[in-house]
Amino acid sequence: MSVAMFSTAADRRVLDDRRGTRAMTWIMAIMLFLTVLAAALGLGTVNAASALDRQLAGRLTVQVVTADPAARDRDARAVLAALQEMPAVRHAELVDRTRLTELLRPWLGDASDDADVPIPALIDVDLSVPSEEAAARVAAGVRAAAPTARVDSQSRWLSPVAGFMRTLIYGAVAMVLLMAAATTAVVLLAARAGLETHRDTIAILHMLGSTDVQVARLFQRRIALDTMVGGVIGTLAAMLAIWLVTGQMAGLGSELLSGGVLMRGDWLLLALLPILFAVVATVAARIAVLGRLRRVQ
Repeated sequence: MSVAMFSTAADRRVLDDRRGTRAMTWIMAIMLFLTVLAAALGLGTVNAASALDRQLAGRLTVQVVTADPAARDRDARAVLAALQEMPAVRHAELVDRTRLTELLRPWLGDASDDADVPIPALIDVDLSVPSEEAAARVAAGVRAAAPTARVDSQSRWLSPVAGFMRTLIYGAVAMVLLMAAATTAVVLLAARAGLETHRDTIAILHMLGSTDVQVARLFQRRIALDTMVGGVIGTLAAMLAIWLVTGQMAGLGSELLSGGVLMRGDWLLLALLPILFAVVATVAARIAVLGRLRRVQ
């Protein structure tokens, strides 16, 4: 079964409906504009989630919480020495107290500089092979070196962020599917309206020996062309908007947001959306026109 995609000059002469064509083109442009934005949101969120997983996978934070500064420093050195001897640990580093002071200043103010404030000692740990078993062995070794030490997984603190990202991805997928369904509905309505508008022309074509398949081909070519033209317009407009937004995101200096920029493959997928929607519109138009013509006969 042949499913042609583009209308010819003869098709346009037979089905000359410029006003309807313009309306269909701009409707498809709006549909593809919204679809590309939703798809870009989903792809960017997937990239950001992957970047977050790469940054946090296998990273632990050890807290040595002791009120006595001397005991805290002694336990921190003991934990650091134990971590550096563990095969599961790739890197362990004691966080400088000055850095901790700067991080706590927005909450504690000038009190963060007071030596009497019991600020815990922090040790950043990178595992050689990220796994729950390796993290459990490291935690056991840390507690053996200093019973007051606590081991926290950084991914646990950001699990709400990961959950929110998954929600955004699911929402973007649902939006793309809804726009595809809406596009199909628009195509069905346009095909039925075209059949009613060109009823006399179709009757003449049947008297001249044209089959239902040939008549359906006229409509599907016109609708495919309108979808493709409108889709390209909407896609280009959406890509321009995405490019401007991603440029601003890169300038913010946030690692999480910069991880959500689109890759070359993502741009290629977005560029293929007009073709995909044109195929969907062509198939939907063919089914709608053939079904309506068979019921009329």
